[in-house]
Amino acid sequence: MQLSAAPYEERLTAPRSWWFLSLLAGFSLALIMLPFGTLPMLAGLAGGTAAAAVVVSAYGAVRIRVVNGHLIAGDAKIPVAALGTAEILDAEEARAWRGPKADPRAFMLLRAYIPGALRVDVTDPADPTPYVFLSTREPERLTQALRAAKDAADAS
Repeated sequence: MQLSAAPYEERLTAPRSWWFLSLLAGFSLALIMLPFGTLPMLAGLAGGTAAAAVVVSAYGAVRIRVVNGHLIAGDAKIPVAALGTAEILDAEEARAWRGPKADPRAFMLLRAYIPGALRVDVTDPADPTPYVFLSTREPERLTQALRAAKDAADAS
């Protein structure tokens, strides 16, 4: 039985410019290897580009999902019943919650290249985490999915 009425999934992919930077990292390593000859230079180009691309891909592979009554954000898996109200944050407010307003006990899934965010209170008294901060490109859709999953969990 699926508890989530509106499944949600978002991958926080890295921007295209970061892929260009991985190519520049390969060129940098190629320049470093240039004094050792053509083959080491080509190996540096290929290896440096590939290594940087793996890092960019891994950093942008994190997902936010609302599935089967759970919010899954990166490594965190939180039942929607343990979540309270969700607050959509614009770029300026998100910046404040990443900095001076931040609570060190909060779970934060940050991606600096995503300006918007969602802050969701954690209402479970056994959990010391006061809130979950999620960088998201679609905060309205995520809020709707959380609300629908919570309603479905309450109805069952």
